[in-house]
Amino acid sequence: MLDSHPHHAEAKPESRPSGINPAPRPNRSRLIAIVAVLVAVGIAIAGILLRRQQESEVAKWTADLAVPAVATVTPTQGVTGQQISLPGDIEAWFEAPIYARVSGYLKAWHFDFGAHVEKGQLLAEIDAPDLDAQLAAAKARLVSAQAQVNVRDAERNFAETTYARWRDSPKGVVSQQETEAKKAEFGSADARYKASLAEANVNQSQVDQLTALEAFKRIVAPFDGIVTSRTTDVGALINAGSGASAGPQLFRVADVHEMRVFVQVPQEQSSSMRAGLTAEVTLPQYPDKIFKAVVSTTSEAINKTARTLLVELHAANADNLLQPGTFAQVRFNLADSPGTLKIPTSALIFRENGPQLAILGPGDKVELRSIKLGRNLGVEFEVLAGLAMSDTVINSPPDSLSQGELVRVAKDAAPPPAHEAEVR
Repeated sequence: MLDSHPHHAEAKPESRPSGINPAPRPNRSRLIAIVAVLVAVGIAIAGILLRRQQESEVAKWTADLAVPAVATVTPTQGVTGQQISLPGDIEAWFEAPIYARVSGYLKAWHFDFGAHVEKGQLLAEIDAPDLDAQLAAAKARLVSAQAQVNVRDAERNFAETTYARWRDSPKGVVSQQETEAKKAEFGSADARYKASLAEANVNQSQVDQLTALEAFKRIVAPFDGIVTSRTTDVGALINAGSGASAGPQLFRVADVHEMRVFVQVPQEQSSSMRAGLTAEVTLPQYPDKIFKAVVSTTSEAINKTARTLLVELHAANADNLLQPGTFAQVRFNLADSPGTLKIPTSALIFRENGPQLAILGPGDKVELRSIKLGRNLGVEFEVLAGLAMSDTVINSPPDSLSQGELVRVAKDAAPPPAHEAEVR
């Protein structure tokens, strides 16, 4: 029985005509090689072209970087309501230390510190027994001197009358020599009278002086105000006068109906200070209160040590909240200057020629221009001369920027090429 499965069949060789060769087949490996070469050439050409394009872009970008990129600003007009804030000291309208004019012991005091007193009101009394004794002795000497004056006056009157009788006597009754003698006696009596009168006047002046000192045993308030200090007590030894060799001050009285505010204004801001300028005063102990003040005067001279101008302001003190010796912050309301131009502080150039600005000129070339500065407003400066509203100012100019140098405005600058990181 024959096997019906194909794999058991034997393959028979294909019969070909004798003498005929088979046709040659294409070489697939060669075709693949040719295609690969063509692709490689194409990739190489594309790479070369891309590389040249990148090199051109890098060259252009490098050339652009050689021209500094700058930012610009335009000047602005001066604004209203400009303020500067400076520290100040508040002092009383009047303030006087009270010293003793006579020595002795404090007999009594009638007002303590913090008391409101009126002019002439008695603050304290001094017991001065030495002064009292001196006054009593001077009065006694004065009485004696006045009595002596009366005696000498009587003598002078008698001598004058006698001389007048001898002088007016008929001729031959008295001799000329006797008349001259009476005249001399009258002259002596008159001299003694004048000497006694002078001595009496001296004694009177001594009494007047001691009487005046007696009045100083009463310490009175020199003006309406507040007693801000009392540094004595009953029984304390009181030495007349003031200074290191004398006793300390007894009282201190301040007139606080209006206050003086003193501010040291820096020299660069001193030109704005003038009488009538208003200011706002704030105190640490009253952070929510604002006190009004007005510039009264200035020292009209710059302090050589601090380079500041002393400015005095006046402030009303109806509620007595302003106290002598207080630290204050003073905000000056500067006068408006609408015609003045302002530029950012960052645009300034300080070199050997003084303050300058870098102006963007025609063709994007730099013009270094000298200017005259006004007030320092913090982040801005006023420019008084050398700048026009139409000028374009380079902000934050590079230190190496020079006259006539070509620049480009930052907003027009081309961004770095995308392949910058690859090139680097």
